[in-house]
Amino acid sequence: MTQQVPSTEPELAGVRNFRDVGGLPTVDGRRVRPGALFRSGHLAHATEEDAAFLASLGLHTIFDFRNAADQKLEGPDVELPGVRNVNLPLSDPADGAEFWQMVRNGDIEQLRGILGDGKATARMVASYRTIVKERTAEHSRVLHAIAEDSVPALMHCAAGKDRAGISIAVTLLAVGVERDAVVADYLESNAKHRRYKVRRNGSPDTAYTPEVMELLSPLFDARAEYLEAAFASIEETWGGTDAYFAQGLGLTPQTRERLRERLLD
Repeated sequence: MTQQVPSTEPELAGVRNFRDVGGLPTVDGRRVRPGALFRSGHLAHATEEDAAFLASLGLHTIFDFRNAADQKLEGPDVELPGVRNVNLPLSDPADGAEFWQMVRNGDIEQLRGILGDGKATARMVASYRTIVKERTAEHSRVLHAIAEDSVPALMHCAAGKDRAGISIAVTLLAVGVERDAVVADYLESNAKHRRYKVRRNGSPDTAYTPEVMELLSPLFDARAEYLEAAFASIEETWGGTDAYFAQGLGLTPQTRERLRERLLD
């Protein structure tokens, strides 16, 4: 029996961007079941109290979309008794390693060169498009697992915004959640208490100047244009979401119906 999540969102000390996506409306008048699907940032820094709360959710599976570089930087997830951990990297471990090193260590001229004039936003848009188009095997595996037995489930990446955001969006679309509601949930990652903390080396007066933070903001914001770019990529590549699920992810109508049984009230 799935335990119900407390109505008040918990304040987790070492896990950012945690939330239950229960309650979101579908196009046919149903809602996502509370306590079935959660999202968050990584669990590597979870406190004992955080771990106890997460354990109380009755989770079946945690899907970790981080790559080896992320895990080396942040550490492995806290282990929860009886919970299956599935690591499905949604980006190559070497992809962008030098870029992120520059984000942490670069001076203002270097940051202007790699992020200014719309480059940061363009990078994010391209990343969202790529993850949707090229990571179909991973998303197929997640949805098939949920359809079989993997709920309650928690999906996370590093910040719980981009890779987890796309995967949550794909899952919600698969069960018919209204697209506006999918985008609204995604944008919740912008709340101050949810946001990934920008880490920069150097003294605060030079590492976090207003110009630096403005240059970095496209990387750390959840922006509707990013998720809409992923949706547009689905339309351009497969001609629509139904074809994406059938052809891209190999979901049969029966599998999608099982997903609805698992995730909807």
